[in-house]
Amino acid sequence: MPLKNNINYSPNFYRKKRPKKDIKFLIFHYTGTKSEKKAVKRLTNIQSEVASHYLIKENGRIVVFVPDLYIAWHAGISAWKKYNFLNKNSIGIEISNPGHQFGYKKFSSKQINSLIKLSKFLIKKYKINKKNILGHSDVAPLRKKDPGEKFPWEYLAKKNIGYWHNLSKKKLNKLRNKKCNKTKNKFYTYLFKIGYSKKYKNTNHRNVIKAFQRRFRPQLVNGIIDQECLLIGKNLA
Repeated sequence: MPLKNNINYSPNFYRKKRPKKDIKFLIFHYTGTKSEKKAVKRLTNIQSEVASHYLIKENGRIVVFVPDLYIAWHAGISAWKKYNFLNKNSIGIEISNPGHQFGYKKFSSKQINSLIKLSKFLIKKYKINKKNILGHSDVAPLRKKDPGEKFPWEYLAKKNIGYWHNLSKKKLNKLRNKKCNKTKNKFYTYLFKIGYSKKYKNTNHRNVIKAFQRRFRPQLVNGIIDQECLLIGKNLA
């Protein structure tokens, strides 16, 4: 481990070890609790049935809840490309933040610096493809909003953690809120190529669109496909 970290093992994982090759994804979360103390209590309480592998505290310290080779219960009902129930193929990283329900705020620079170091270590160790670095809302868009629109995906992509489009901001700004005609099917074709599960095709479209926007167009999260969203989707696909 490249960073100093604390160990606070959680009981919320499967007892059988998985092969190293099964780890293909990193999934980022926010804790979504009123306080960091409550987050730790929840992630280590057997009755909650929830745990990540790591927690990054507000001061940047890393807490280990579940060793990497065990399946932690962090993603729940989830899907990405051909994968379902991503717990078995992923490492979950929680970042302390009250989330949308309790006063969502920017992540601290200490948290992001620790996240970069931890992620780079895990990416190298498990040979994780940058397109397999996801948010909880990417894999469970009907249920989840985290890590949310304040999470610095673009900055992380510059550090080779995740990926981003290569379109100019000036061009995109001109397309924002511009109406699209007969583009819904085309946009969803792009979404499915990116990796969003086809199981969401006939469900609550608005939440899936919002998940895409939180990830790739965080300046405006409204669940409406505009020309900016369409172009970003095409570029990424």
